[in-house]
Amino acid sequence: MGFVERGLNLLGLALVLAVAIGLAAIVILFIVDSLQTRDAIRRNYPVLGRFRYLFTNLGEFFRQYFFAMDREEMPFNRAQRGWVEHAAKGDSNTIAFGSTRNIDIVGTPIFVNSAFPPLDEEAAPAAPLMIGPEAKIPFVARSFFNISGMSYGAISAPAVMALARGAKQAGVWMNTGEGGVSDYHLQAGCDLVYQIGTAKYGVRTPEGRLDDDKLRAVAAYEQVRMFEIKLSQGAKPGKGGILPGEKVTPEIARVRGIAVGQTSHSPNRHEEVHNWSELLDFIGHVREVSGKPVGVKMCIGSVDGLREMFETINARGADSAPDFITIDGGEGGTGASPMPLMDLVGMPIRDALPRTVDMLHEYGLRNRIRVIASAKLVNPGDVAWALASGADFVASARGFMFALGCIQALKCNRNTCPTGITTHDPRLQQGLVVEDKFQRVANYATSVIKDVETIAHSVGVDDPRKLTRAHVRVVQPNGRSIRMNALFPEPEARVH
Repeated sequence: MGFVERGLNLLGLALVLAVAIGLAAIVILFIVDSLQTRDAIRRNYPVLGRFRYLFTNLGEFFRQYFFAMDREEMPFNRAQRGWVEHAAKGDSNTIAFGSTRNIDIVGTPIFVNSAFPPLDEEAAPAAPLMIGPEAKIPFVARSFFNISGMSYGAISAPAVMALARGAKQAGVWMNTGEGGVSDYHLQAGCDLVYQIGTAKYGVRTPEGRLDDDKLRAVAAYEQVRMFEIKLSQGAKPGKGGILPGEKVTPEIARVRGIAVGQTSHSPNRHEEVHNWSELLDFIGHVREVSGKPVGVKMCIGSVDGLREMFETINARGADSAPDFITIDGGEGGTGASPMPLMDLVGMPIRDALPRTVDMLHEYGLRNRIRVIASAKLVNPGDVAWALASGADFVASARGFMFALGCIQALKCNRNTCPTGITTHDPRLQQGLVVEDKFQRVANYATSVIKDVETIAHSVGVDDPRKLTRAHVRVVQPNGRSIRMNALFPEPEARVH
């Protein structure tokens, strides 16, 4: 028997064996599906019922790449992600023929262009802005667009390093998230905002209370410019986080001040803060111990709920106020959240931000308290809208995740992130090359800032912080647009 004939015989045997194994597997699955009682579809349609779940899982990928139009996807559509990707690569973001945006959708902001905009040589970048004049060491922030909180532990070490180095190059600050400050944050030399979450990671006693000595040690880092006390975040207001034990590596345990390998729960609020008065006490204590500006981050359920806080501040004196308020919209993101909280709880940023700014004016506190806007503000138009609504700064997390290479795989909570951003799997982390990604982070930040300046110049002002609500029109249900200052009357002129 020749070589070719023997090969054909072996191939035939292999095919027969493969078919036999396949048939045996189908028979076994048929028996298993018929006998199990947990799944009605598989019990009634053995084997075939399994394809339902396969197609359901593949659906999001087919929609993303083949079926969804540029403006249809959620939470971020292809047009939004594409702009970030081009900006991060340093490519041109010009488009041809016409916009794919539907400007008939109710709530769409439209900027009011000027007939006589300032010439290029007359325009100016936004000036640095001081935060925390009551603190011993105020912070003069250079940029109006910055990196929002993402914890080491929720994101990987390479992701932290790339963000920190990119922030340093672009001159923006980076919020640590509630996971504490790591060596990866500090090595780059960027400005840091240290977030104190309800578990007080990095500045906690073994029982989870605030440890003043650890707080002083963190404040001693020159790079740590401010402290942000997180009351709640938009993706899960009223619920604390969970860090699974398998993610608590020795390094993460050291940074956070918790036990290795044990699941760590964040309380749903600060245990020592029961009301607005005690919150102001807590803010004052952290500011006194650290010597640096201290603010709060919150997702707002009702702006009227802030009245008691502002009344208490006025009764005590303006020096008792937080140095800034970070307003996170209910559409904010996170690594994992119950769907009811993600979908249904918390005011959206486009409602909460102007209302909060107006209330600060009402109580005479607008010039004392800086306002930072967060939640789904990733493109220049989003950032320009927030500045026009009254924000002093805008902070983005998911925008910078896209700059790192996030493909919106929606796997943040499974440790299987294919881009290495939200996983601790070394095999997947190797895809995130810090030397390349930090430049993308810097490019994205500078591109947003540049294009916001372009929008500001087009409406006739020479500085993005001079944008007002009169510069924005909002589409109404009847299809017509009205100026935003008709919806939210413009408060008195801002003084910085």
